[in-house]
Amino acid sequence: MNEKLLQFIWQFQYFNRDALQVENGEALSIIKIGLFNKNQGPDFTNASIKIGEVQLVGNIEIHTLSSDWLKHKHTADKQYGNIILHVVWQNDVAIQDMHGNTIPVLVLENRVPKLLLSKYTALMDNGAIPCHGPAFPDLDELSWVAWKERLLAERLERKAEHVLELLKESNNHWEEVFWWMLAANFGVKVNTALFEAVAKTIPVNVLAKHKQQIHQLEALLLGQANLLEGEMEEDYPRMLQKEYAFLLKKYKLRTTTIQPNFLRMRPANFPTVRLAQLAMLVQESSHLFSKIKEMDKYADVLALFTVTANDYWHYHYRFNQITEYKPKALGTSTINNIVINTIVPVLFAYGMYVKEESYKEKAINWLTQVKAEENNLTKSWQGYGTKNKTAFDSQSLIELTNNYCHQKRCLDCAIGNKILRAR
Repeated sequence: MNEKLLQFIWQFQYFNRDALQVENGEALSIIKIGLFNKNQGPDFTNASIKIGEVQLVGNIEIHTLSSDWLKHKHTADKQYGNIILHVVWQNDVAIQDMHGNTIPVLVLENRVPKLLLSKYTALMDNGAIPCHGPAFPDLDELSWVAWKERLLAERLERKAEHVLELLKESNNHWEEVFWWMLAANFGVKVNTALFEAVAKTIPVNVLAKHKQQIHQLEALLLGQANLLEGEMEEDYPRMLQKEYAFLLKKYKLRTTTIQPNFLRMRPANFPTVRLAQLAMLVQESSHLFSKIKEMDKYADVLALFTVTANDYWHYHYRFNQITEYKPKALGTSTINNIVINTIVPVLFAYGMYVKEESYKEKAINWLTQVKAEENNLTKSWQGYGTKNKTAFDSQSLIELTNNYCHQKRCLDCAIGNKILRAR
């Protein structure tokens, strides 16, 4: 038994309530179980009970052992000065409150159904996704939608916290924040830290001054990513080196120490190609985030990011290595990834910041228009008949798996609740 499960049992009154008595033998009636408090302080607030003929209003504390009250040092804590009932699994010691009064105790050890305990044990002993098995519950469509909406909101709110931290770092410059996150996204995991560092060394106002010259934008990005070092055999990279040397000195840019990574990557994701595409995106657009937040149609977002790196890269993935002709255009899957991991989180955070629900609603709506992510995690849910058609679905399932299933938070999960509460 643990405290979290006891809280669940009390919250849903999943115990035998016949002839309830506190430990001194007086009859107990539960009028209001109280409001579950997930913050500091008593577990349930504003509760109401009746002991004998006396009705009490106050707070309820839950512990596995009554002695946990002493272990947690509640006696001297004023937040626990109005405890009307101590609900425990086992009563191993009598407890007094800060006023010297003995706290009434309800023991649940012999009142909880063994079926619930066995189900909970099975969940805790199961694998990475505890409810996966023959007894997997089939939530109805409405319940799934409601649960996914909550999961997605939690995920976006957590991502928004990171965005708002960057906002402070940028002195409340939303275009700068969007530029940092966009560049990091272009880094494709292994080069994320490098690309973000590069973006933070080149302010958006510097980029704006060179929008009409793609080679200058490439020089800035590739140079700051340490990709213009060494001897070059071709004219174009030599020209980029000269441009970078001039711009580095002109703007007194702070250089980065992170080295680019090419190992075990598809050529299309090489940092050279990704930065060339990013440079073209910068050239073909201005005030990117301002444009995006005013867009209504997702198709317009796709059009904005449909760019192709300049001609040199049609025949290259790396400098000095000529390849067969292949335009280096941003693919749909890449744009979808940008929408999911950059555009939507920043737009949602902006809505939170300005307290305007329409931006948050638009961010979520765009996720319903993006193809779902497919990986081992989402495939495992699909194996149990769970719908995964859009990014709304996949982002919800990722949140569910990583922050509920892997953390064994079955008591907080709609699916876990259904399993445990099924008779």
